[in-house]
Amino acid sequence: MDSARLDANVFKAILDALDEGIHVVDETGRTMFYNRSAARMEELDASEVIDRHVLEVFPSLTPATSTLLKVVRSGKPIINQQQTYTSFKGRTVTTVNSTLPLLVGGRVVGAVEVSRDITLLRKMSEMIVDLRAELLGKNSAGDGSPGPRLFTFDDFVGEDPRVLALKAKAGKAARTSSSVLVSGETGTGKELLVQAIHSASRRRGGPFIAQNCAAVPETLLEGILFGTARGGFTGAKDRPGLFELADKGTLYLDEINSMPVDLQAKLLRAIQDKTIRRIGDTVERRIDVRIIASTSIDPAEALAKRELRADLYYRLNVVHLAIPPLRDRRRDIPPLVGYFIGKFNRELGLCVERASPDAMGRLVSYHWPGNVRELEHAIEGAMNLVEGNVIEVWHLPASLLGSDGRRPASDVGGEDGTRKAAAQGLPFALKQSVADHERNLLVTALESTGGNVSRAARLLGIPRQTLQYRLKRLGIATHRTGDRN
Repeated sequence: MDSARLDANVFKAILDALDEGIHVVDETGRTMFYNRSAARMEELDASEVIDRHVLEVFPSLTPATSTLLKVVRSGKPIINQQQTYTSFKGRTVTTVNSTLPLLVGGRVVGAVEVSRDITLLRKMSEMIVDLRAELLGKNSAGDGSPGPRLFTFDDFVGEDPRVLALKAKAGKAARTSSSVLVSGETGTGKELLVQAIHSASRRRGGPFIAQNCAAVPETLLEGILFGTARGGFTGAKDRPGLFELADKGTLYLDEINSMPVDLQAKLLRAIQDKTIRRIGDTVERRIDVRIIASTSIDPAEALAKRELRADLYYRLNVVHLAIPPLRDRRRDIPPLVGYFIGKFNRELGLCVERASPDAMGRLVSYHWPGNVRELEHAIEGAMNLVEGNVIEVWHLPASLLGSDGRRPASDVGGEDGTRKAAAQGLPFALKQSVADHERNLLVTALESTGGNVSRAARLLGIPRQTLQYRLKRLGIATHRTGDRN
């Protein structure tokens, strides 16, 4: 085998190993090379494509819509073009293509296309947008189905002077429709604060729509935000974007610095002109949307990294709200713990009253890299383990316990439990006394209601399922049945 033949085989093997689809055509549109990834995404065999014309294999395309044929004709590259097409076998695929002309002596002899399959991503994004439109339509039609409950300023818990000043500033911003930029580490409660602004504004009767700009591929984000028009690209349908769905309401763009810089320019025009144009459309549509954006890094850092356009930053930063991390406002931890205990009591049907002094000490001294969100998860986890009405140190996540954090025997009674608890220095006698008191209280409530568990639960002020769980845990038998009322 000569070296040229060997080099060609090695080159073909390399192209076949790539995750991206590679499709090469000559100047007539006939396929010369078609790698394995392209065959896999389009569910075709290379033998069904090689030596055949592009339009024969993909009859849904035309000379005007095929990116390969357009590049062969114009000699100009097409970068990151979205395209939806159907093969002769009926398989419909959405790809993002970069197509380059092949030149020999200045003459176009063909084109090579590199494709990424985004079929599933596009379907999911369109389903999400359609679902949002459907839900907004139902709520605006007044069919009696309530929309999701949004947070208010009462949910933004804190006593730290900086938090109180932040809430006051946000409350003033809620009176207008000016753009707002919120910054804060992940988990500090940026969306909570944004929802509170919307809930306190004159737009509270309108939609609130949130979109994380980092959660969607760049090629799909523009269509999600601005919508698409039929014919805007191959396979495009008439579909409104989030700007239109958020009309008369608030559009919250999280991680705005993850938005492609070119798309930031289009966003800036939309904010300034109060109009948008769907992809592929010629119609300008008026919008009445308040834009609130956020970043998880300092906006100055985003500017320095050129992740955020300066002109967009100045347009968004009419009001800047910076949320301090939880480690810098430790006095807010006790009220936050109380807030989350109340929340999970309602959600889990429990009656936890508080965290013990030792547990609260651990919570206050912890550094909370995940901020308020981490604290919320810690309390939820503890309340799944608590047996009484107080969160103890050993109910907390292992990350908070440190090297000296000791867990007792898991509330095991009897001699074995006593021995294990005593070995760990825990006040078993006190725990037993509390259990006995609880037993007496529950038995008294049952006796006063003739064994009716539902009535006893109402008398005790706890959910029925909680009482049933406690009765079973303490081994208290009930002799009356059919007490669902």
